[in-house]
Amino acid sequence: MQTSDSVVIIPTYNEKENIENIIRAVFTLEKCFHILIIDDNSPDGTAKIVHTLQKEFPERLFIIERKGKLGLGTAYITGFKWAIAHQYDYIFEMDADFSHSPNDLPRLYQACHTEGFDIAIGSRYISGVNVVNWPMGRVLMSYFASKYVRIVTGLPIHDTTAGFKCYRRHALETIPLDKIRFKGYAFQIEMKFTAYKCGCKIKEVPVIFVNRELGTSKMNSSIFGEAVFGVIRLKWDSLFKSYPQI
Repeated sequence: MQTSDSVVIIPTYNEKENIENIIRAVFTLEKCFHILIIDDNSPDGTAKIVHTLQKEFPERLFIIERKGKLGLGTAYITGFKWAIAHQYDYIFEMDADFSHSPNDLPRLYQACHTEGFDIAIGSRYISGVNVVNWPMGRVLMSYFASKYVRIVTGLPIHDTTAGFKCYRRHALETIPLDKIRFKGYAFQIEMKFTAYKCGCKIKEVPVIFVNRELGTSKMNSSIFGEAVFGVIRLKWDSLFKSYPQI
């Protein structure tokens, strides 16, 4: 039995070009990580590929299959609850398309395990703008969206929309997961904001974000619209509620 204190949650929808490669890349790291795939009924057969790989990695690779495309936020909440129930101490978020490098997982782990932070964020903007192969318009949209979120919410985080993170289990047990409302990329902002309000210690770890080479991006302007306009309600609602403290 290859036990691990860490699980990497990877939501998937039509990622057949990437899924085997990303799984093997994580499993070749010196540190042992487990992987949980949350697949939203991908019509391209992503889940079938994962099931085949489970025969090779029966103690390290797990999958939850959902009935449809239910949103990034609900996928991660499902994964968080599974990871908590299975007693993992360190719980990661990562994309399937190699925009997040598996080689950075140990650095995020070190920030939480060794340095004692509750959350480690793989940050594109903590040391300049570290984005490769994105169109300039998308770079500017993402960068200034994060700036805007910082101004509205007061979050002391440079990359507020980052989706590459490590949580200590205690942090996720403290955050009221059932009250997280956003399902798209605004979910990433809401989780950071709620964690901050709960008193979590957060560190940004500089990473280089590389645009996907295979498959189709799920990002669009409406997703950014949710992230930009949703934070106003997020900040307003926070004025009238209390948060559990870690």
